[in-house]
Amino acid sequence: MIELIDTVKIIAPAVVAFSIGIAITPAITYYLYKYRVWKVSPGKVALDGTEAMEFNKIHREKEAQTPRMGGVVIWFSVLATVLSIALLAILFPESPFSKLDFLSRDQTWIPVAVLAVGAVVGFVSDLLDVRGSGRGMPLSARLLVILALSLFVGWWFWDKLDVVSVGVPFVGPFEIGWLIIPLFVLVSIALYASGVIDGIDGLSGGVFASIFASYAIIAFFQSQINLAAFSATVVGAVLAFLWFNIPPARFYMTETGTMGLTLALVVVAFMTDATGEGIGISVLPIIGFLLVATVASNVVQIASKKIYGRKVFRVAPLHHHFEAVGWPGYKVVMRYWVLSVIFAFIGVIVALLGA
Repeated sequence: MIELIDTVKIIAPAVVAFSIGIAITPAITYYLYKYRVWKVSPGKVALDGTEAMEFNKIHREKEAQTPRMGGVVIWFSVLATVLSIALLAILFPESPFSKLDFLSRDQTWIPVAVLAVGAVVGFVSDLLDVRGSGRGMPLSARLLVILALSLFVGWWFWDKLDVVSVGVPFVGPFEIGWLIIPLFVLVSIALYASGVIDGIDGLSGGVFASIFASYAIIAFFQSQINLAAFSATVVGAVLAFLWFNIPPARFYMTETGTMGLTLALVVVAFMTDATGEGIGISVLPIIGFLLVATVASNVVQIASKKIYGRKVFRVAPLHHHFEAVGWPGYKVVMRYWVLSVIFAFIGVIVALLGA
């Protein structure tokens, strides 16, 4: 039975994270601009190693004037909320904070830890992007970190949490045994690749907010209240970031935001599957359809250029293609927001009815 305290436990941390994000952003913005935290070498290189001409026509100038590392607002707000509530619950065990504490070994330790690791690695990559050669951390190094982290967490799900199946909508659990480990790795890499959706002012924030809100609802109805609270906290922090990222963006999310968010999302999806007796993994392509489309457009573009010698899209990923054909950036963002809400609704309905 759903109790009022459960609802408060989910909403309150989201409000706290949003408030922290709004409060710290002026100081973060000041230092980002003071130390000129933008790309040393603005513009992008295409996936085949040549200059991304179409993209650079649209974004090169803005990349030289807009700071990176805006994702700090998100993960700092989340971690500050989680840890402060947990600390207050320890210091004042008889206070209401003990009822609001959602840092638990069975539900939130893993997503919080993964968010932190992804944020730190992304921060280092961003730092290398704005200093020195301006080339960032090599992709191979980032993928190595993701591989090691996802192998460990995938093993933890299999060995420690006894997760050996994947929920199939309207059918039930489909047992795959130890293959849950490579599945976790595959989903982690795919979702990390979708982080390139952080390409237009306001785009990534709106999409990630819808996705994590969806999983907050799913976890809530699975009675995984702590996990729902974590997901809602992420939503609050992302909305604080989005407040300052809408056009014209005060800063970009970049690796320190997208890496932490995408890796945490993988954990949340798996947590709302077998451990929650649900289908969190199966509905991920629905809820995160725009992330799937982003990765798919890159794959199609690369394959077409290698096989047929020509491009399918003016620019990949897909959202930049729409810009290249003449859509204003704000129109792309607003339509992505609408679609993200629609797919979120569909995914939640399937998750709740198909479990």
